[in-house]
Amino acid sequence: MHKAYITSIGTFLPNAPVSNDEMENYLGKINGKSSAVKNRMLRQNGIISRHYALDQKQQSTHSNAQMAALAVEQALERSKLKPKEVQLLATGTTQGDLPVPGFASMVHGELDFAKCEVASFQSVCASGMMAIKNAYTQILAGEKQNAVCVGSEFASRLFKASRYDAQKMTSVPFDTEFLRWMLSDGAGALVLENQKRTEGLSLRIDWIDLVSHAHKFPECMYTGKNDNKNPREAGWLDYPDYTSAANAGAINLKQDIRLLDQVVQTGVAHYFELIDQGKIKVGAIDWLCCHYSSEFFKAPIKELMCKGGALILDEKWFSNLSTKGNTGAASIYIMLEELLYSGKLKEGDTILCMVPESGRFITSFMQLTVEGSTSTHTHYPMREIEAPELIINQNPTSEWLVRQLSQIWIDFESKLLKVPIVGKIHDGQLSLNDYKLLLMDLRQQVIDGSQWISRAASNIDIELFELRSAFIKHTATEHKDYQILEKNFEALGEDLDKIRSGQKNVGSVALSSFMFQQASKPNPIDLLGAMFIIEGIGKRLAGYWGELMKDQLHLQQDQVSFFTYHGVADENHFHNLEQALNHPRLDREIAEKIAKTAKVTARLYQMQLEELGNY
Repeated sequence: MHKAYITSIGTFLPNAPVSNDEMENYLGKINGKSSAVKNRMLRQNGIISRHYALDQKQQSTHSNAQMAALAVEQALERSKLKPKEVQLLATGTTQGDLPVPGFASMVHGELDFAKCEVASFQSVCASGMMAIKNAYTQILAGEKQNAVCVGSEFASRLFKASRYDAQKMTSVPFDTEFLRWMLSDGAGALVLENQKRTEGLSLRIDWIDLVSHAHKFPECMYTGKNDNKNPREAGWLDYPDYTSAANAGAINLKQDIRLLDQVVQTGVAHYFELIDQGKIKVGAIDWLCCHYSSEFFKAPIKELMCKGGALILDEKWFSNLSTKGNTGAASIYIMLEELLYSGKLKEGDTILCMVPESGRFITSFMQLTVEGSTSTHTHYPMREIEAPELIINQNPTSEWLVRQLSQIWIDFESKLLKVPIVGKIHDGQLSLNDYKLLLMDLRQQVIDGSQWISRAASNIDIELFELRSAFIKHTATEHKDYQILEKNFEALGEDLDKIRSGQKNVGSVALSSFMFQQASKPNPIDLLGAMFIIEGIGKRLAGYWGELMKDQLHLQQDQVSFFTYHGVADENHFHNLEQALNHPRLDREIAEKIAKTAKVTARLYQMQLEELGNY
């Protein structure tokens, strides 16, 4: 039997936290009046701040799918799993951005994934747990080796005052008003794998138990109709038109608060059943992550646990409801993310997750066991971002060009830090396989370097002899670089034929194609901009990266010399570039072309590193 581990978690909470006093600035005041029940509801639910994907004009700043994708991206940045390796994407939400297609398809479309299986779960709070259960069982069965699960909610746009004003409501029914002060926006994502992390903590999923009680109860939290007591009442699609459904209030989100006590009782009854089955051993629980919509419900949950002789002590409860708000399907993800990275967990801890849903009564539980070491990997200090220094003659044109190139470099290096492979190098999370892939993909582009420089030199007129000489000198220093890279690969115990038979990734194709295209033009002096970026990487970054990789992977000099060599050699290469930029024919028109080519080269080089393994 396989095992399933949560190996990383990411979240996305849109925009700045919104305090209780600010809520109506975002949701709006109905009929221009402040709510009469808001303060009472907020005192009961205990929420101090939350996040909205709305601005103060009630305009959406993100879509639900975008929030989900941003949470996934953070989870993958914290993982060694690459986006294009993901085999399954399972999502849970109360309401996607569109009725059709499924939410998972919309999230997939926002991500830089390859083809993968998707699964969309639409419910309320338990939909996030459904997504986890789907991924967990597939990994357990050996059907998948990894998966990404997402819970995401965009509730605030349902509560915009303009919706109620359009219905000409003089007052909003309490079953709707109640929810305006309860729900908020956000997303969380889990990376699940069939192996735990080699460093840091993983959460092994022991079991998940999810039960619907809809056969016993009517709708408690719902939209699409007005009466939960009449199962035959027409739903919103049965109205003659959408406007009629809206004017009747059928599409307003509602909650029958008279049923909420039974939600609590049903959830605790399920808890006792799991104890009787031997799944839950109360004394072994170290942490309880309990999703509840309001602090008001914590006391009755504890009271029922106590009456059944199975109370979990206060110090073991973990919740961030007060600061993150009630994010429905995303809540358990957002709780687990904070707990996992809090430093509070230790190997062997048992975490019980409890997620009840009031939609039509679903109760769900998940048990996790903490595995791995609490010792953290090495984090290397971040260097200040600065452009490689250019020492060239001072005149208005050269000064303008230096300013442009410096800003292009700063933008480039800032964006590089967000590229997954670069982030791993700086965070001390690079694996040996990551490093081998980097060598494989760089070699396919590096071997082209001297060729496009030679082509450029052959297209420079004899009247620009000094510039042609500079390009030729550059070719002489570059044409053996790929051989150093191959020797590093071989020193890692790999077969040379493997790296020599490799192919360019899609970013390398774009970069090389651009270089050869520019080099084929008459007098391609603008390629000095490309040399600034490429030699700047050598002068400023390559040697530094080489030392970081050597340290964290315990490599020998002959396994990393391609990088460390460039950290020294490209100082001389840069001097040759400076001499070329001092050419008397350099005017503003040429300077603008050099800057533009530097900007394009920077973007394509970044793309090359982003697309490692994507052929």
